[in-house]
Amino acid sequence: MLNIKEFTFNPFEEHTYVIYDGSTRETIIIDPGMLGYRDFDEIKHFVEDNKLNINAITLTHIHLDHCFGAPWASEHYHAPIRAHLADAPLGASVPQQAQRFGLFSPTISPVAIDEPLAAGDVITLGDNTLEVLHVPGHTPGGIALYCRDGHFVIAGDSLFRGSIGRTDLPGGDYDTLIASIRSQLLSLPDDTVVYTGHSDATTIGDERRYNPYIR
Repeated sequence: MLNIKEFTFNPFEEHTYVIYDGSTRETIIIDPGMLGYRDFDEIKHFVEDNKLNINAITLTHIHLDHCFGAPWASEHYHAPIRAHLADAPLGASVPQQAQRFGLFSPTISPVAIDEPLAAGDVITLGDNTLEVLHVPGHTPGGIALYCRDGHFVIAGDSLFRGSIGRTDLPGGDYDTLIASIRSQLLSLPDDTVVYTGHSDATTIGDERRYNPYIR
């Protein structure tokens, strides 16, 4: 069984997820938004207290708020950074992204992809699997991670409760995002829990019925 621990970090109130297998303790950190040493310590203590083994740092997309802590986590845990290659230019521009929002910190640095992810790839944690879905539109390389047996999907900033990801940032495209949500996310079962990059979780069924952007 997979366990999910949610953290909220940085001024954007971004959700970082630590997902781990209860038996093997194999773990991935998804969208590490830690900005500063207090955030780093929070993750370190959780990992140490639960005796977790970090397999990889996995990014649903490479906007600054979702990857502030990726270089630190990769170095600290000797774990590769995984993301879709279409977001590589965004990774190189993380310091510039931060400057546009008036953020300056010695911990902010470019993010390089060590192991590319693509649609159809499967991430294994113990006996559990997460399927990579390509959901471009918020960014060109946006992905979601779907656990069929666990009935959940980590959707990044593609889909929110009653809303969708913004498309006015570099690489965003509204029509592409709507098409991605409809083909990749709304095709999942209604009882699938959607863990989002910001705000509360929702379900595919609720968004299919009530989300004004995709009804």
